[in-house]
Amino acid sequence: MTKVNLFLACILYLVTSQIHAQTVYYDADQFQLIGKVTERTETRYERLPAYLKDTCRPPVWQLGKNSSGLAIRFRTNSTSISAKWELLQNNRMNHMTDTGIKGLDLYAWEGDHWQPVKAGLPGGKTNELTIITNMTPQEREYMMFLPLYDGITSLSIGIDSTAYIEDPSLPFPDTTHPIIVYGTSITQGGCASRPGMSYTNILTRKLNREVINLGFSGNGQLDYEIAELMSTRRDASMFILDFIPNVNATQLTEKTNTFFNILREANPGTPILFVETIIFPHSYYDKKTYETITEKNKLLKEEYEKIKRKGDKNIYYLACDNLIGYNGEATVDGIHLTDTGFARMAGKLFETINRIENK
Repeated sequence: MTKVNLFLACILYLVTSQIHAQTVYYDADQFQLIGKVTERTETRYERLPAYLKDTCRPPVWQLGKNSSGLAIRFRTNSTSISAKWELLQNNRMNHMTDTGIKGLDLYAWEGDHWQPVKAGLPGGKTNELTIITNMTPQEREYMMFLPLYDGITSLSIGIDSTAYIEDPSLPFPDTTHPIIVYGTSITQGGCASRPGMSYTNILTRKLNREVINLGFSGNGQLDYEIAELMSTRRDASMFILDFIPNVNATQLTEKTNTFFNILREANPGTPILFVETIIFPHSYYDKKTYETITEKNKLLKEEYEKIKRKGDKNIYYLACDNLIGYNGEATVDGIHLTDTGFARMAGKLFETINRIENK
């Protein structure tokens, strides 16, 4: 090769590399978003409809701005994937990772399962980073889970300038018959290390079905407005109620039946699953906590039995037995779950859902 040809080859290589190195961003608003109970929200990446702003309790409304359970679906042949996102609040907590609170979590479909790719680690209120690079240039289907304990005001997905990005071609997770889960901070995802590890997001992948997250940290207090919202989803395949840690004994006995009836009147044949609270590991030593949670589980079982005695054939109950294992290693602070705890709880729920649907 002559010196001239070698020089030209080097120039061509550098130009080609430069082209491939360029990242082009696409507004994620144009791609499928799953995990919403309604599209009638103030902005795209939030969970509650605008009409509840002045009627539900303020903390519930504010928590509805968190994007827990939402995920973007797309496909691309890019060798790298980047993201830009701006957070609503840039929240921080002392018992949960920043990535779980306000990061992104990318998964790819690998023929029969959703494979974790890599998480997008936040650095502040405004973020831009390359999540993954050096991939082979083949088309893949992706699912990107959004923050669990913060909101997003804007999101863009970056790919190679020579690649394409489009809506998914595969019809899953199936969105035709979602499961809707109502609950507490644990339901919302506290304290998963990254968004994909909340139990509702794990279930989305294991079931390959949309699982809608209506967990409200500290505020799963059987608000009837939320029951009415849930009841509008006549296409729901199941309602899961996991609220025990956030209610006291009076709320439990006075509100459970009404909350249930709102769901049942609008959805007479839909399975409804009550879930006991986990036995917090520290209650092995804290006897007052143990007495409180076991008493509330007992009261929940009584409410369930009352409904069942009235002849309801589509009500189910999941006891706390082995929900997160017995070794005490499944929580961050004795209450909120680690990834281990979420994986264990999702596994028990997965078995229960399959048993109900296949009976």
